[in-house]
Amino acid sequence: MNLLAHTPNLAQIEPTQRIPADTEIWWFALSPLLVLVGGALLLIVVGALTPKWPRGLYAFGSALIAGTAGVLAIVNWDDISDNGPATLVHGALAFDTFAMWSTITICGAVVLVSMLADEYLRGTPNDGPEIYALLLVAAAGGIVMASANDLIVLFLGLETLSLAFYVLAASNRRSDASAESGLKYFLLGGFASAFFLYGIALVYGATGSTNIGEMVASVASRGDSGNDTLALAGIALLIVGLGFKVAAAPFHIWAPDVYQGAPTPVTAFMASAGKAAAFGAMIRVLIAGLPSFRDDWQPIIWILAVLSLVVGSFLAVVQRNVKRMLAYSSVSHAGFILVGVEAAAHTAGQADSGMGISSVQLYLLLYMVIVIGSFGVVAVVARDADADLSVFNGLAKRKPLLAGAFTIFLLAQAGVPFTSGFIAKFGVIQAGVSVDSYGLALIAMISAVIAAFLYLRIMVSMWQHEGDENAPAIRIPVGAAIAIGFAALFTVVAGLYPSLLIDWSDAITLVR
Repeated sequence: MNLLAHTPNLAQIEPTQRIPADTEIWWFALSPLLVLVGGALLLIVVGALTPKWPRGLYAFGSALIAGTAGVLAIVNWDDISDNGPATLVHGALAFDTFAMWSTITICGAVVLVSMLADEYLRGTPNDGPEIYALLLVAAAGGIVMASANDLIVLFLGLETLSLAFYVLAASNRRSDASAESGLKYFLLGGFASAFFLYGIALVYGATGSTNIGEMVASVASRGDSGNDTLALAGIALLIVGLGFKVAAAPFHIWAPDVYQGAPTPVTAFMASAGKAAAFGAMIRVLIAGLPSFRDDWQPIIWILAVLSLVVGSFLAVVQRNVKRMLAYSSVSHAGFILVGVEAAAHTAGQADSGMGISSVQLYLLLYMVIVIGSFGVVAVVARDADADLSVFNGLAKRKPLLAGAFTIFLLAQAGVPFTSGFIAKFGVIQAGVSVDSYGLALIAMISAVIAAFLYLRIMVSMWQHEGDENAPAIRIPVGAAIAIGFAALFTVVAGLYPSLLIDWSDAITLVR
């Protein structure tokens, strides 16, 4: 029996005309975005005008705001299920279950990272509302990316997300590594954004519009008389920009240094919410906006998937720093997600969109929890030290529950059965097999075996090696304990009982 039993009507579908977009704005449909932006402004303004808040209140406020936005997204999901998808703000944003799934994933990342960051920031110059406000702003930008129905709007969301990430990566003013990671991310991210913006310009020149629905109609109406050369050049530049944001090889070169130098909770947020937003944008642009060119860009996605799987798996196993290990592991996971994107490419623009889109979104949600839990353990164990593998020696004797939770996350990332990671990897591989991408599916399975050695190294270090008797005691803050415990429980429960999430992901619709 298929783990991803596919619902036939999961394709890009035309928006219903429930809302007169030219004359009215449906504010409740925008409520998750409004809550995030309003909450960020509230944190900054009230935090600046009042004395320092009691311990944990900044993090609680950030988590409450993001949680409220996530709940509103669930309410909107129910409305979309009843009445169908639509477009908002004169066609600038898509109001569909694809956007709501991305919103829930990103808001969940904010909640977990806020809990991790609370104790991590105490006693530092950043112990204030600014970091949490930046998390909320980045989340709003990521949701705009995943919801955008216009390339210009998508670019605005991308820049909002990116600028917040640049500041967050360099936010530890006591660390030269943090400043270096922020500078590297800013310089390389600026180049990637330039590629993406130039790609938008070329696609606009070829189609006459930046609106995704109008782009599809323009290409369909012109037949073979259009300027395909201009469009293909624009698509290539768009893929370069998006490839950087998802950390797909060979555009991954920023990830190891930035992940290592940035504060660990920030790294967790970039690896989870950043990927969810970037892959959401990639599906919007390629699957919804450019299905007529799928025969041209699908081989590029295939190559990026293979490179990401191979490079991420092989380079991860030769690292000594655990944050760099997880950075290259993130590249490998990007390769797995690209397997799902490549599967979706085969059916782009068709009535039955296959299993690709649902498998990608399910992977992003499950990976979000796993990777935040993983970096949460790293933040607790190696807060004031370099996250070298030796720091984790003997962790099972010092903190057996913490070592057990990290073991669960590592097994899930390896794709071991009865964990959520197995469900995620099985889903994208099954999606690839369903469209006869056997070669890519085989490469993905082989790379999973290679990457398993990486996770085994860390587990052996925790359970088999003796730790330093003079090492400082490990203190687990309450917020971090709750976040890590929830992530571990979710990873196991989702692996044992995946049917609810699978059924939910099967209901994803992508408006065009």
